[in-house]
Amino acid sequence: MNDPALLTDPGTWVRGITIRQPWATCILAGKTPENRPAHWPWRGWILIHAGKPKPDPALLRDPLVATAIRGRELHRGAVIGVARLTDCHLDQGPEHCTSPWAHRDAYHLVLDDVRELPLPVPATGALPAWRPAPELVAQVLQQLPGLRP
Repeated sequence: MNDPALLTDPGTWVRGITIRQPWATCILAGKTPENRPAHWPWRGWILIHAGKPKPDPALLRDPLVATAIRGRELHRGAVIGVARLTDCHLDQGPEHCTSPWAHRDAYHLVLDDVRELPLPVPATGALPAWRPAPELVAQVLQQLPGLRP
């Protein structure tokens, strides 16, 4: 890690988001948008933290989900990737958001430049968005050394 300034206050350029499984792994496989009940003003990098609760078995049988997670491990209680949050908008109907992942009457977090961590980093998340500790960001940057604000 060449730039210690990235760790001085990582909350200025990166946040964490806790997402239940299987949704967190679906994001790594291309799921966008992430649906949320409220608007998010944050734009920039987010750590994708897979929450600890066990996934609902019925969700794992959904064809869209099953296809996305096929062959992937559903890590829990760990940061499993990063993404750039580029937009957040209220659902405007299928004519504006054609993604099969989009929930109606939800806010859509638009995620770009999704990167999966080679090794999940155990972590405790929080809701709704949280500021990651410098130690956690350092572990992520060891695996993604090119990640910058």
